[in-house]
Amino acid sequence: MRGVRAKAAAQPPRRTWMPTLVLILLGIMIVRDIVVRRWSSPPAGPDVTRLR
Repeated sequence: MRGVRAKAAAQPPRRTWMPTLVLILLGIMIVRDIVVRRWSSPPAGPDVTRLR
């Protein structure tokens, strides 16, 4: 084929799964952060804006 080099065709398979793995791990970390912030927050304190 014209314009295709032998080195470009023989890329290691790491180049295909490495970005995919990084994106999956990044998504897991984002979801974990959201879940931890949502369910580990302390209960809300009393409403101090109301008058007695």
